[in-house]
Amino acid sequence: MVVMTVVLAAPGSAAPGGEFGWPLAPRPAVVRVFDKPEHDWLPGHRGVDLAGSRGQAVLAAGDGIVVFAGIVAGKPVISIDHPGGLRTTYEPVTASITVGRRLTRGTVIGVLDDGHPPCSPCLHWGARRDGEYVDPLGLIHRAPIRLKPLTDPSTGSRGGP
Repeated sequence: MVVMTVVLAAPGSAAPGGEFGWPLAPRPAVVRVFDKPEHDWLPGHRGVDLAGSRGQAVLAAGDGIVVFAGIVAGKPVISIDHPGGLRTTYEPVTASITVGRRLTRGTVIGVLDDGHPPCSPCLHWGARRDGEYVDPLGLIHRAPIRLKPLTDPSTGSRGGP
């Protein structure tokens, strides 16, 4: 029997060349995960909260077009449409871009504000595909998983990274 271990690349290498990347740099801690409710009217968390600091630059997670930059329920929000029916949202973010602007991944779209309890300051990053909420962390190209044997079957010696 061969026992395998999973080796992941270092966190700093997330999204090299994938279509989407982290909307904050350096790679932020995830403070609160996505929790899609069974029905749209039920409680849940329709995005992820990422640790940040007031005034920190917020980046477009992928190529797209700015479709909204304004105030919703008293908070500054930016929405970007991406190919394939995907829309990402960022709040609370004071926009430095205008509606209609085409963006590439990594373009600064604004700065993070206070005002997203309970983790303020943090970025609430959401995503919808064809009107359905999706986990935005699933958009990020993560390093490939590499399986390596714990023991070398030909020699019986213990392998390693």
